[in-house]
Amino acid sequence: MKHRKLKNSELDRIDTAEFKVAEKTPLILILDNIRSLNNIGSVFRTADAFLIKKIFLCGITATPPHKDIHKTALGATESVAWEYAEEALEVVKKLKAEGVFVAAIEQAEQAVSLHNFSPQEGTTYALVFGNEVKGVQQDVVSMSDAVIEIPQYGTKHSLNISVSVGVVVWDFFSKLNCS
Repeated sequence: MKHRKLKNSELDRIDTAEFKVAEKTPLILILDNIRSLNNIGSVFRTADAFLIKKIFLCGITATPPHKDIHKTALGATESVAWEYAEEALEVVKKLKAEGVFVAAIEQAEQAVSLHNFSPQEGTTYALVFGNEVKGVQQDVVSMSDAVIEIPQYGTKHSLNISVSVGVVVWDFFSKLNCS
C-alpha cells in the first residue's frame, strides 16, 4: 500500500473563529521565565493543536506580537488565549483559589512519574513549565498540588521546554480523551 501525503487543504482544520468557540481541553499552561522566543512560539503551536484553554506568560517570558515567537507559532498566538503576569506564583495562587489543580513539571522529591499520573475528568489542570536552565521556581514548586516528572533514561538530565510541553500535553490529552 502506498501512502500519499495530504495537502493542507485536505486536513479539514478549524479556523481561528471556530477555535475560539470550540470546547477546550481542561489544561492551562504556565510558562515560568522562559527565555527562548522560539520555545514560546512552539508552545503556542502545541497549545493550538490540542485545544488548550489558556497560556499564562510569566516573568521574563516574552509576549506576542514578536517576530521570533511568530516564526514558530505560525499564527497560534491568534487562536490560543493568553495573558501576561509578572509572577507565576500569583497565577498559581489565583488558579488554586478557583479550584484548578496545579502541577509543576519538574524533577523534585516526591514527584510523580508522568506515566503514573491519572488526570480526572471534570478537573481543570494548570501545568507549570520552567526556565530552560533553572526550571520551575522553588516557591512555585512548593505551592503546586503535585509535581510531575517526565521519565528519562539517557545521560541527560532534562528535555527542551517545548519538547516537555509536547510530551506532557499529549499525555494529558490522550488520557483525558480515552477515559
